Amino acid sequence: MEVSLFDYVLPKKLISQKLILPRDRCKLLVYSREKKEIKHNLFCDIQNYLGKDDVLVLNNTKVFPARMTGFKETGGKIEIFLVRPIDNDFGVKVNNTWNILINKKVKEGEKISFNIKKKVVLVGIVSLISKEVTIKFEAKGKELWENIYLLGNMPLPPYIKSQKDQKHYQTVYAKNIGSCAAPTAGFHFTDRLIKKLKEKGVKIEYVTLSVGLGTFKPIKVDTVEDHKMDTEFLFVDKQTINRLNKYKKEGKKIVAVGTTVVRTLESIYVGNEFKSDILQTNIFIYPGYKFRAVDKFITNFHLPRSTPLMMVVAFIMDKQKDFELSRSELLRIYMEAIKKKYMFYSFGEAMFLE
Repeated sequence: MEVSLFDYVLPKKLISQKLILPRDRCKLLVYSREKKEIKHNLFCDIQNYLGKDDVLVLNNTKVFPARMTGFKETGGKIEIFLVRPIDNDFGVKVNNTWNILINKKVKEGEKISFNIKKKVVLVGIVSLISKEVTIKFEAKGKELWENIYLLGNMPLPPYIKSQKDQKHYQTVYAKNIGSCAAPTAGFHFTDRLIKKLKEKGVKIEYVTLSVGLGTFKPIKVDTVEDHKMDTEFLFVDKQTINRLNKYKKEGKKIVAVGTTVVRTLESIYVGNEFKSDILQTNIFIYPGYKFRAVDKFITNFHLPRSTPLMMVVAFIMDKQKDFELSRSELLRIYMEAIKKKYMFYSFGEAMFLE
């Protein structure tokens, strides 16, 4: 399957540069996979499409300020991107050795200093192991976290030109620190909307998938099947697992908020039940995939040739069976959204696939 099949042209003016506020007043496109029908609403109208037979599942991961600017011993400026501690523990006692991405070449054992007004606040030593780059900070635990929050910036995507909207690059229900990218489909929920959904009888459940850069990494191969997803870490507690299994047996519909939730639920659903002992995933969902866990899907509008876009086509195809029909429906949906001037990508507007 050629990656070029998942291409489309988006006017640059429709790439949203800031979150639409209030969060739940952005546009919502609703697509019925059964009827092949498109409707236009506001996101707060999602409550009209969900009821007591629906289970809304959200990713409560919390983004941390992973982008930091430091200085090499030569005085040259360097940007590092914190991916995760080597033991993946984001707790108070966080490990002081991290996997990182860098924007310049470094040498084994090179010292990086992080300053505020020319005063050194944090120091790290770089290590090169195979294709991975790590940095070992002198600070540890709580002190290290305080320095990361003091020095770091939120990892807004590169197509967002201004860094001024950092405070909105987080869901209102974010709880568990560990992501270097946000689960953006959740941006549109407010505390008030969640309360209204609960009052209506919608069941609300939370899972945690620590979003890594692999979710948004550009595909560099020509054939879809040749692309490999990076491993991401997940956690769903046993009480949530038990409730999800109960809801499935009762015939309730599982509504995933975002591609990260889809990947989590599809990864932990094994042998017709959800499992609590699966702690990581590199699942790649593209057309031809048979969905087992997820019945409905809330998502944003995605980049051309991206893995989230392929997942949306796969979800449409799961109902309509034919690939070309499903791909043409996806393009029809996106062209309609462009015509109606929906805003796209991370800070953009939303779509609900029934």
